[in-house]
Amino acid sequence: MNLDNHRNLFNGDWGTFFWAPGLWQPEGGAYSTKAIERFIDLLVESGVDTFLISPNTQVAWYPSRVVPTALDGYVRGDPRWAHWMPGIAPETNLAMMDHYLDLLDAGVDWLGEAISLCRQRGISPWVSVRMNDMHGAGDPEGNPINCPLFRDAQYRLRGTAMNPRDPPNPYWQALNYACAEVRDYMLDMIRELVLEYDFEGLELDWLRNPAICEPNASQATIDTITSWVAQIRAVVEDKSRQTGSPYPMGVRIPGQLSMLRNIGLDVKTIAEAEFIDFVSPSNFMETAWDMPHDQLRAELPGLTMYGVIEVVLNNLPGYSPELDAVYPRHVGVSPPTLRGNAAGKLVLGVDGIEQYNYYATDEDNANLRLVTWDNMRADYSAIRSIHDLEALRGKPKHYAMGTMFSSCWYPPFELPESLPAILGPEWRKAFRLPMCAEPADRGLELWVQVVVEKRYGLPAIGVCFNGSWPNFERVQTDELLFPNRPATHHLPAYQAYNYAFPVAAIREGWNEIVVYNGAHPSDVDEGRGSDTLTIVSIEVAIR
Repeated sequence: MNLDNHRNLFNGDWGTFFWAPGLWQPEGGAYSTKAIERFIDLLVESGVDTFLISPNTQVAWYPSRVVPTALDGYVRGDPRWAHWMPGIAPETNLAMMDHYLDLLDAGVDWLGEAISLCRQRGISPWVSVRMNDMHGAGDPEGNPINCPLFRDAQYRLRGTAMNPRDPPNPYWQALNYACAEVRDYMLDMIRELVLEYDFEGLELDWLRNPAICEPNASQATIDTITSWVAQIRAVVEDKSRQTGSPYPMGVRIPGQLSMLRNIGLDVKTIAEAEFIDFVSPSNFMETAWDMPHDQLRAELPGLTMYGVIEVVLNNLPGYSPELDAVYPRHVGVSPPTLRGNAAGKLVLGVDGIEQYNYYATDEDNANLRLVTWDNMRADYSAIRSIHDLEALRGKPKHYAMGTMFSSCWYPPFELPESLPAILGPEWRKAFRLPMCAEPADRGLELWVQVVVEKRYGLPAIGVCFNGSWPNFERVQTDELLFPNRPATHHLPAYQAYNYAFPVAAIREGWNEIVVYNGAHPSDVDEGRGSDTLTIVSIEVAIR
C-alpha cells in the first residue's frame, strides 16, 4: 500500500485537546469546539499530514454506543473521578472531565468534530487504539476508567514478573487476550471506530501497554491472536470497500519482536499474511536513539516503517541552578534534540516520523504533581520538516543514548540499553549511534559529551569517534550540550567532559563511539584516586 502522503505523523490521545485548556481556549467559558479547531490549525501550520487520534483507555473517551465510556455516571465534581489519572492533582482531573462534559452537554462528539476538521484542513485522520491501556492499574476494581472486564480478575493477566523470585507486577496484570470476552470487547470498539467514524487508517498500539497473553505463549495461543488480528483486518477491508479508498492498518510496538511473540503477538506472521501495512517500533515514553530500523526492515520486508519520537530524551534529568530544581528533559522543547533523533531514524531508512505524546509537554498551570514547572510549551514549529532528512542536514542537532531505570521503563520489551556503564581501569566500551552526515561548509562543530558520576580523583577518559586515535583532550563542564527549558546544567552529582572531533568524521548511518578508562590498576594503590568510571550518558552535539 502506498503511504507516500503519510510522512509527518502526530499521535495524540484522548487528552490532547483537554490537557492544557488555557492554551486552546484562553478566553475561558464552557469548553467548545474552538479548542479543537485551534489545535488542529496548529498541526496544519506545523506541517503534519496525518493525525493519529487515540480515543480510548480501557473504555471509550468518545460517546460510544457499544462499550462503556469514561463519562458514564460522571457528574461535575464527582469525587470518584478525582484520582482517575494517578499523580495528577484532583482539581486537574476533575477539570478535564468537566471539559468533556461541556462538549457532551452541547451535543458535540469531540472525536467526530476532530475528524471533520482534519479533513477540512487537509490532514488525514487515523485512529490509534490503545490495546491494553493501564492508567487505572493501581485500582482495578475502583478506578472509573477501567472497563468491567478488567474489574474481574478472571480476565486479567497474572502479572508474571521476569524474575521468578519477584511478586506479580500490578502494571502487567492487564486484560488477558487469551479470553474470548476480551477479544470480543476490543473488536466491538475497533469495529465502531472504523465503521462508524470517518477515519482513514488504523493503528493498533501494542506499546501502550505491551501486555497480551501470559508469557511463553503456546503456538495455539499465538494462532488465536493472529486469527483475531485477521478479523480486525476484515473490518478494515469492509471500510475500504465502503469508501472506495485504501485504509491502512498497522501496529505501534516495542522493538523486540521475539518478546512480543512470547506474549502472543507474532508480528512477522501477521506481516507476511498482509494483515498490516505499516509498523512503528519504539520505546515506552523514553525516546529510542539506537532502534535498529535497518534490521527490523529486513525482518519485516514490504511494510512502511515509521520512526517514533517519544516525549522524554532519556533518563538523565536536567538541572536549573537558578531554580535549584530537577527536570525531565523533554524532546519537544529542544529543536536540536528533535532533529537529531529524527535524523538518526531517517538515515536507517524509515519512511516517516511519528510524534508520540508531543502535546504532553504543553503545560497550563495544571498543578501536576509529577512535575515542577509551569507553562512549558512544546515547539511545534520544529516538527514542520522533521520527516525530511535533507532539510535537517546542516542544522544544529543533539544526539543521545537510551538509559535504564526511567519512570516508564519497560523491559524486556524495549531494546537493552547500553547505559549506565561501568568501566574499570584500562577498560574500554563501544557504543553505536545512528547519525546523518553533515555538509562541510556550514561552520559546524562536533562535540561528544561523556557524563559520569562525580567522585574524587576521576581518571583520565579517552574518546574515539569512528576509528579516530583516542582523544584525551577534554573540556570539563557542568552544562548540558543544549539547554532543555528550564534546565541548563547537569545535576551536581555528575561530571561532564566535552571532546571535539571534525564534522567530516560523521558517517551516514551507524557511528561508533569508544570510551577508554585511562586509569591503571596501580593508581589507587599509589593514592591517585578512584579507578572506576560510571558512565551515565553519552551525547553528541552538532552546532
